[in-house]
Amino acid sequence: MWRLQFVKHLNFCLIILLLLLYLHGMNETKTTTISTTTPLLAAGLVFLGAILFSTKAIFVKLAYRFDIDSISLLALRMLFALPFFLFISWWNKRRTPQRTALSRRDWVSIILLGFAGYYLASLLDFLGLRHIGAGMERLILFVYPTLVLLISALVYRQPVLRKQYLALILTYVGIAVAFAQGANLGEGNKFWWGALLIFGSALSYAIYLVGSGRLLPRLGTLRYTSLTMTVAAIAILAHHGLMYQWDLFDFPVEVYQLSLLMAIFATVLPAFLISEGIRIIGSSNASIIGSVGPISTIILAYIFLNEQFGIYQWGGTLLVIGGVLMISLHKGRP
Repeated sequence: MWRLQFVKHLNFCLIILLLLLYLHGMNETKTTTISTTTPLLAAGLVFLGAILFSTKAIFVKLAYRFDIDSISLLALRMLFALPFFLFISWWNKRRTPQRTALSRRDWVSIILLGFAGYYLASLLDFLGLRHIGAGMERLILFVYPTLVLLISALVYRQPVLRKQYLALILTYVGIAVAFAQGANLGEGNKFWWGALLIFGSALSYAIYLVGSGRLLPRLGTLRYTSLTMTVAAIAILAHHGLMYQWDLFDFPVEVYQLSLLMAIFATVLPAFLISEGIRIIGSSNASIIGSVGPISTIILAYIFLNEQFGIYQWGGTLLVIGGVLMISLHKGRP
């Protein structure tokens, strides 16, 4: 029964992936005005991508029940995801043979950003999920736009407006409110250590986003995402080789099933679904739709993991979503 459902999931994944590649090529080659149905489709892509992204913590917590370490699970996730990114990179190269050549500086930036954005961020996230619930994990990760704002202000001297200060206060008051109850529902020091690791993951991802501003417009979504994810996958597999000599084949079959589903539904598909949606409707509109992510994770964690989420945590979640939306909407304005 489980194998039949597994095959159905894979078939669904391939259909969605092929549809996404077709739409990307179709929309990029058209020069006419986008039809009224295209933004609706793009909104659906972002909505589906946000929900799929929110399943990652669920897959991780389920896999931890089978006594697998964080680095091995992360290595399996990237091992299963890597062929998809290599295929997409190959497909994109064939479709656009005359592309911008990459300089040595570009390659250095891609390696550093892939390391920060998907290797380090993923590693800290997986380690943190050993000590913290899936709902709280997603809530902490969701503050990355505030970190992008602060990094941009410190590095590029971009001014922070009064409304943005208010959004920052709102966001971190929400985190404090959620933490007040989360620490009681967690395991004391383990909760705070897990929260710190997850915050480090959000910070690493924010650094990746700030650094991507120069390369992403030149290289395009498919090429840039495929390259950085490939770099991260190689780094993670090398990390596992140094620590565990690639001993990845003695886990229960459920670990491999969960890892493959996580690679497809919580890594490959949402990465391109959300990127394609942003390309069509813009980051501002995508931010509104993507705010379903933390709520989706909380609901899924309650259903599949039996995690409890108290009233103060719900209140803190709403404050965080409100603060992040204020920052994202302001950034999306011309």
